[in-house]
Amino acid sequence: MKIVRRLVAALLVLVCAVGVGVAAWVFQDWDTTKYMDEQTPGEFAPAPAVAIDVPGQTSDQLMAWSQRWAPQLGFSARALRAYGNAEQTLKQTMPACHLRWTTLAGIAFIESQHGTYGGAEVFSDGTTSQKIRGVQLDGTNNTQRIQDTDRGVWDGNSHYDVAMGPFQFIPETWRLFGVDANGDGRVSPDNIDDAAVAAGRYLCFNRRDLAVPREWQQAILSYNRSMKYVKAVYRAAYAYGEGRQPRWNYLAKQF
Repeated sequence: MKIVRRLVAALLVLVCAVGVGVAAWVFQDWDTTKYMDEQTPGEFAPAPAVAIDVPGQTSDQLMAWSQRWAPQLGFSARALRAYGNAEQTLKQTMPACHLRWTTLAGIAFIESQHGTYGGAEVFSDGTTSQKIRGVQLDGTNNTQRIQDTDRGVWDGNSHYDVAMGPFQFIPETWRLFGVDANGDGRVSPDNIDDAAVAAGRYLCFNRRDLAVPREWQQAILSYNRSMKYVKAVYRAAYAYGEGRQPRWNYLAKQF
C-alpha cells in the first residue's frame, strides 16, 4: 500500500515532467484530431509475437518486420523494433492496456525524432550515439520547476532535473518506471528499448485501457499536460497507424 501511495504521489508531482521534449512540430498534414474522441490511433502492421522471457535483446526477434516497414514509415528499423518489442512486452505483462506501437512512435517522434535529435543515431544495441537532454527544468521558458532528484547521476545536472533520452524521462519518473528491456543488465534512459518499455509502463499505469479514446487521451496528457501535445501525438500516431509518414515542419520551441 505504501508503494502504491508513493507512486501516486510521485505521479502527481511528475505530471508535465515526462515528455517535456527537446523538439516540437507544426503540421502540414490534414487534421485527423477530429477522430480523437471516437477512435484511438490504428496499427496497419501489428508487431509479431515476441518471446520476452528469453535472454538477450528480445527486440532482435522483430528484425524482419522492422526492416520491411521502417522505410515506409520514415524512421530507423532499430527504433521500430523497440516500439514493437514494447508493444509485445506490455501485451504480455499488462494485456488490459492494449498499447500499440504506433502510440509510442508518435511520442518518440515528438520527443526526439526517434532518438535522432541533434544528430544522434540509435546503435544496434538500442543506445543513442549521444545523450539526448532537454533544458533544465528551472521554471523558466514555460517549464515546470523541478529541483534535482538524482544528484545529477542520471541527467548530469545537480541543481534541476533534466529530461533524458529518446522518450524524455525525468530522473524520478525513470526511477519508478525504468526497466532493462534489451538484456544488457543496465536500466538506461538513453537506450531506446529500455525507454520504450518504460514509456509503455507509464502510459498503462493505473489500469488504463488505451483502446478507449478518453483513456488514451488521459495517458498522453499525463506524459505532457498540454492538449496541443496530445493532438500532436495523436496526429503522428494516426499517420503511422495508416502506414505513412506525418508531414510536419520542425519548430525550435517547446510545447
